[in-house]
Amino acid sequence: MPCKCCDLANYTFRVTVAIMGNTQEIEAALQRLCPEFLPGGGDVVGLKRLSGGASQETWSFDVVSQQGRQARLILRRAPGGEASARSSAAIGLEKEAGLIRLAGKAGVPVPQITHVCRGEDGLGDAYVMGRLEGETIAPKILRSDQFSTSRERLARQCGTALARIHALKLDNLPALPVSNGPDQIDQYEQIYLSFDTPKPVFEVAMAWLRANQPAALAEVLVHGDFRLGNLMVDPDGLVGVLDWELAHVGDPREDIAWICINSWRFGHATKRVGGFGELEDLLGAYIDAGGCKISPSEIDWWEVLGSFKWGVMCMIMYEAYRSGADPSVERAAIGRRVSETEIDILNLLERV
Repeated sequence: MPCKCCDLANYTFRVTVAIMGNTQEIEAALQRLCPEFLPGGGDVVGLKRLSGGASQETWSFDVVSQQGRQARLILRRAPGGEASARSSAAIGLEKEAGLIRLAGKAGVPVPQITHVCRGEDGLGDAYVMGRLEGETIAPKILRSDQFSTSRERLARQCGTALARIHALKLDNLPALPVSNGPDQIDQYEQIYLSFDTPKPVFEVAMAWLRANQPAALAEVLVHGDFRLGNLMVDPDGLVGVLDWELAHVGDPREDIAWICINSWRFGHATKRVGGFGELEDLLGAYIDAGGCKISPSEIDWWEVLGSFKWGVMCMIMYEAYRSGADPSVERAAIGRRVSETEIDILNLLERV
């Protein structure tokens, strides 16, 4: 599989030129697995690759029986079927599927995992899950009248979902990386320094983060990328929490702050939670669902850290474009957003 890797300090960022895969071969493999998806089996129909999913293949298909029963499904698959995580922090699809199953049992809205693929299945590193109906594209969720009611509910629904994620017992989870605030400052500083492109705002941010580090909270399961784009939403609100590949053990405030950083508000800056809601509503629902008490001011530190991290990620994206590892316009466009994160950091530091 064509793949180029950029080793930056102790961090590995992999830019994969994803193989689209042979549709006929994938369909044939899924057809053999039909009894796993629908009692008595059936026929695979409507197989198509979806545009979403930056690091994994996502395929939509249905299984229809002769009696008219139907299963609406998604295949989530490593590019070309070969395991190659987008970063050294990604946990792999088998663990991701396991976490989704555990989260579902705890009341988190997630797709139902139908099958985790084995070597003999002919699909490579992959799993199949139920297909949820809704929208993941942030601008549509934030602007369309269709989602006006869901926007009113979504902050509290996110708070409830996060409390349930964070309540999962660590002893019941597969082995996961541990990453807390100080770890992440060190990690992203090494990546930043590897570019030899001085950015005074980032250096001020790192100094402030180290000087104002909050006391640690008890470690929990952290989703790692909880934001619009990874949340399925319908007109009634939150339908599913998707994309668990960056899950790890860490501080619960990381997840709460990540959905608050300005980059994930998509131009709706006055609504701190994802451009749609108020932080007080999210935190209130979080406590009501069993989460620990967290004040809005505690999220400030983690929001600065999140903005700094995203800024460095944007630098990585540009380096992937500049080096030719991924010559897509998307990488170049994201790389240009470094300056936005610098402005966000300055605004945050002025506020705190």
